[in-house]
Amino acid sequence: MGVQEQYPFDVESIRDDFPILERSVGGDPTTPGADEADDTDLVYLDNAATTHTPEPVVEAISDYYRSYNSNVHRGIHQLSQEASVAYEEAHDRVAEFIGAEGREEVIFTKNTTEAMNLIAYAWGLNELGPEDNVVLSEMEHHASLVTWQQIGKKTGADVRFIEVTGDGTLDMADADAKIDDDTEMLSLVHVSNTLGTVNPIADLAALAHEHDAFVFADAAQSVPNRPIDVAALDVDFLAFSGHKMCGPTGIGALYGREALLDAMEPYLYGGEMIRRVTFEDSTWEDLPWKFEAGTPSIAQGIGFAAAVEYVDDLGLDRIEAHESLLASYAHDRLTDLGGVEIYGPPGDERGGLVAFNVEGVHAHDLSSILSDHGVAVRAGDHCTQPLHDELGVAASVRASFYVYNTVEEVDALVDAVRAARDLFA
Repeated sequence: MGVQEQYPFDVESIRDDFPILERSVGGDPTTPGADEADDTDLVYLDNAATTHTPEPVVEAISDYYRSYNSNVHRGIHQLSQEASVAYEEAHDRVAEFIGAEGREEVIFTKNTTEAMNLIAYAWGLNELGPEDNVVLSEMEHHASLVTWQQIGKKTGADVRFIEVTGDGTLDMADADAKIDDDTEMLSLVHVSNTLGTVNPIADLAALAHEHDAFVFADAAQSVPNRPIDVAALDVDFLAFSGHKMCGPTGIGALYGREALLDAMEPYLYGGEMIRRVTFEDSTWEDLPWKFEAGTPSIAQGIGFAAAVEYVDDLGLDRIEAHESLLASYAHDRLTDLGGVEIYGPPGDERGGLVAFNVEGVHAHDLSSILSDHGVAVRAGDHCTQPLHDELGVAASVRASFYVYNTVEEVDALVDAVRAARDLFA
């Protein structure tokens, strides 16, 4: 059976929902759309950074602006009522998507980073002290690592890091040693955006809860491509971003257990999040609104819910299978090419991305050559500088896959890598 015959859904039909995939690249990059001078087809393999947006999501956003554009929770008139209902129902849809109890447990943020900062500042500054520790891993994204690092400096709390083994997985014995009775928070990436490692969140959550610690899962690279149930993972907090799962930029979600969110003080103050204000004091709105100060990202929230609907209709099990198929195929083909060092677990034990380097070629040079072949990847440290230090490299190239990618595009990647390798040989 050919690899294409193993697709879990009709990829070509899905691609029809993404007109951007039909464009060519190679024209003036300072002029969007100026691609007439070159016939190179776009091969978009930078999905771990941002996925593309399908027509149904674009239409949902456009419909808001065309039909009922208005502020939410502030007007009695019909447009405001319609916008408020749509925005509230968006929270309901996202809550259902991840198995939350209801909209009270889902706060809309700009992205995963803001969600991480919300918990770190609203909870961490008030709860952490010099006798406490926060446990992360060496593969954390800067959104987690830098945030807790700086909270540790402010509170005196120790920040510890679970070591990564040579095969790109967490050292579970080290996790058992690092998480102790002084641990207040375990903040862990679910799927590494560099290694592709899928961390055993539920097992680590059980370990952390044995020590009465809370658990925060960075699910930016997992919610878009695999079924997620916050109850099954047994996490206290979880965050993800809309733009990594067919949604718009500027919107993400923070899940938190209702009792914990209810007990926390707000992170931002202002309009929308208040119930009663006097010159002397203020009281806060109910969840989730007490953590959504000011005019929210209304159109983005509505588009977020439309993106959830889109990926749900495709089927998270099938999305996971498709990404796994392409990642495994890319891993094997790049390995067979020779002169390529791949980071992380084997191809069939990783999320939908492959980070690698080619012997004798700097990652930025390699990315530039791939771009000349129409292949869009990411080069750099992928917001995991300390992990790259542990790997002994300054940067790597990352190819990441999503629902609309094909085996032929992986072949185009490998051909471009071969051309770069031969050029520098």
